Amino acid sequence: MDKGDKKAVEDELALLKESDVKGKMGYTGALLMKEADLVKRPKRKLDLFIAGRKLLETALLTDYENTEFHFLRLTVEEHAPKVVHYHSDIDRDKSFIVAKFKDMLPVVQKAILDYCKESKVLHVEDLQVQ
Repeated sequence: MDKGDKKAVEDELALLKESDVKGKMGYTGALLMKEADLVKRPKRKLDLFIAGRKLLETALLTDYENTEFHFLRLTVEEHAPKVVHYHSDIDRDKSFIVAKFKDMLPVVQKAILDYCKESKVLHVEDLQVQ
């Protein structure tokens, strides 16, 4: 997601489509919203973003305790254009991530720490990393 490579996003979507990974809906939603950022046509951008948003929000409704979904939503919200009105959960997602950070898998913790380097919302200091 962080590379901005349309082919990589499409490849990940294809892998997800064929897999039975837990959380497939949330990951697919986040990738579709990322893909929306990489296409040229405005209608296609909006269609992809809306489809991805529905999937990610549905995944959060069914598995609200999934910290990875909160992190994915935070990353999308932070970079979403104002026109899509997808910024209302930034503070809630940040608080959720901060509260659950120490319980996350090391690979997810690393992804969050890497994201903190560019984030205007989430900072390493917030996570009380030792």
